[in-house]
Amino acid sequence: MKKIRVLVVDDSAVVRQTLEDILNADPGIEVMATAADPYVAAQRLKTEIPDVITLDIEMPRMDGLTFLKKLMSQHPIPVVICSSVADKGTDNAIKALEYGAVEIITKPKVGTKKFLEESSIRLVDRVKAAAMVKPGKKRTVVEPLKVAPKLSADVVIPMGKPQPLGPTDKVCLVGASTGGTEALRVFLEALPPNCPPVAIVQHMPEHFTAAFANRLNGICKIAVKEAVDGDQMMRGQALIAPGDKHMLLKRVGNRYHVEVKQGPLVSRHRPSVDVLFRSGARYGGANVVAAIMTGMGDDGAKGMKELYDVGAFTIAQDEASCVVFGMPQEAIKHGGVHKVMTLTGIAGEMVRMCG
Repeated sequence: MKKIRVLVVDDSAVVRQTLEDILNADPGIEVMATAADPYVAAQRLKTEIPDVITLDIEMPRMDGLTFLKKLMSQHPIPVVICSSVADKGTDNAIKALEYGAVEIITKPKVGTKKFLEESSIRLVDRVKAAAMVKPGKKRTVVEPLKVAPKLSADVVIPMGKPQPLGPTDKVCLVGASTGGTEALRVFLEALPPNCPPVAIVQHMPEHFTAAFANRLNGICKIAVKEAVDGDQMMRGQALIAPGDKHMLLKRVGNRYHVEVKQGPLVSRHRPSVDVLFRSGARYGGANVVAAIMTGMGDDGAKGMKELYDVGAFTIAQDEASCVVFGMPQEAIKHGGVHKVMTLTGIAGEMVRMCG
């Protein structure tokens, strides 16, 4: 089985070694080479083309954004941004997604065993997801030899009977991963100013979701913000789950709000789409309209089936418009999808189903 070959580009020798050790520990990945800056990387690319590049943003001689733009114009290769959490680095990492990068991860740091384990899981998953993006290239994804147990939404919100429905408004729930930053832009730009309230889980690291939400807020007709625990869901507003925290839908009387909380990785993610969707099944039931968009893996598939079973209306993005048709495909396989449709039609359909 052919391994995913990775080129690591970072000016820090410690980071290069850490990334190399984590990636080489997975049987499905091999670090082809490392480079201290884009000039060294460019020389390496003349002799061998990797399947995926991990790229730092802040580097001497040439920054990552400049290299990314040159790369995408000359020889597009799936790129995973490996960034620090400094304010400037955060904004530039979001720009990198607009320039063609497919994923963002935070640089692994020496810390607790749990932190390093979670960083390793995320890095490996993001690289595998990026490899799936390459046009015309299909891979069998190999799971790492040593990973934490794949937990379900039970660890954050136990399965329970749906709460009785009152005369509440409709609410929209959305989940996305690889390719989701662009998909969400298309979706949110298409929503009218008085649209039903929207809660979104996009797989993205801590600190980056705020910059992502702010960028969307500046271009959409509706308000877009990173969710804060206790935020009320309102018409004409979308709440995006903060990176590294789960977001749940809750209801007090006839009003919806969100709960933001810590917890284990669920379906190998935090925030998890399964957690959001299960909470929607419990507290929203048939008043929920949900969509699952582009992304690798199966996060959201079980939660969408739970929504489907309590009368919610569910939508999956179609394969043709997905960057990676993993999450929607798994939701379809689980039997929890009412309608499969192209990305550009999802916003209109959700608004229509909300009346």
